[in-house]
Amino acid sequence: WMIVPVLFVIMLGGSFIKSIISASVAKETTEATRARGYSIFYMMVNFGAFTGKTIIDPLRNAIGEQAYIYINFFSATMTILALLSVVLLYKSAHTAGEGKSMREIGQGFLRIITNWRLLILILIVTGFWMVQQQLYATMPKYVIRMAGETAKPGWIANVNPFVVVCCVSFITRWMAKRTAITSMNIGMFLIPVSALLMACGNLLGNEIISGMSNITLMMILGIVVQALAECFISPRYLEYFSLQAPEGEEGMYLGFSHLHSFLSSIFGFGIAGVLLTKYCPDPALFATREAWEAASANAHYIWYYFVGIGLVAAIALLIFAKPPNPSTKRRKYNLLYCIFSLYLSPDVKTDRIRHKLSMLNSVLMALSLRGVEIHLMIFLGTDYTDFTEKRIKKICAFHVIRA
Repeated sequence: WMIVPVLFVIMLGGSFIKSIISASVAKETTEATRARGYSIFYMMVNFGAFTGKTIIDPLRNAIGEQAYIYINFFSATMTILALLSVVLLYKSAHTAGEGKSMREIGQGFLRIITNWRLLILILIVTGFWMVQQQLYATMPKYVIRMAGETAKPGWIANVNPFVVVCCVSFITRWMAKRTAITSMNIGMFLIPVSALLMACGNLLGNEIISGMSNITLMMILGIVVQALAECFISPRYLEYFSLQAPEGEEGMYLGFSHLHSFLSSIFGFGIAGVLLTKYCPDPALFATREAWEAASANAHYIWYYFVGIGLVAAIALLIFAKPPNPSTKRRKYNLLYCIFSLYLSPDVKTDRIRHKLSMLNSVLMALSLRGVEIHLMIFLGTDYTDFTEKRIKKICAFHVIRA
């Protein structure tokens, strides 16, 4: 239980880092360069993941189980160096959103949790991450039990960050002229393919590559496709969320965007435990090898569940990308904003004002019959200076008619 407080500190630190760095990228880039900025950010995240996995295995071979202690010293050292680099080298000129009260922060959070499209997107992307989480939830035990104790799940898992580091920048540039949702859709349809490839390892006969188990080979191929899917999805997902955030609330929105990490971990690891127990149980629970082989004959069924989860998420995103109403596009070109500035001087008679408003209303009614959606804004003022941008005393916005 002593590890729980330590993990809590790591969780708290990660919560700060993910939201703040994601928001910093949004602030330091323009809309045109934001996707590229997130691809660089994501490349560096995976460079760190690749480095950690590359160091731990040789270290463990050299000094044994003590490696798990020393890797934490390595991580702490790198984190301190990163902190010093940020303090000494990074200076931001963007101050929007600083100094907000708790009430303003609460109102901003309320806006996020009532934005149903963002909530639906988080749930859809959770499906992708549930499959991706199997890299750590299912794959290690599956490979060791099916391919033997000599299998190296740590090296197999390292394929993912290696492919992301090599490909994420190229894929983001390639998809630069496509929308974020389009890029994400491609990645979402790749993820069930990756799970299907992982399932094939238990279906093939003789070894395709001499000296390498088919389980290991197909797992590597599946992880390559999974990493490519991640390249299509992750930078553009962050870009999409950043563009929904009002100025000064990027950190809150992008922090909320990582809710999928919590959901996919809870559900992904939970499902993994149930499926491993059912289809690929621990060999130590069986008296003979033959009994275990009979119990794990359909071990590849595990991956069919994740094929289904990935496919449902991909189709859901396809539906999400469609306009909510076929007539939306048509109404886009039938929208009239009427701005009526009313100057009130002492000698103006109210009946004249009423007459003018009545005439305007008649015109708007006639337009509405032709399918025009109309919004009327009336500016009221008692002096010409009231009509400047910062000195409008009262603005009444009326939805006169919604065609």
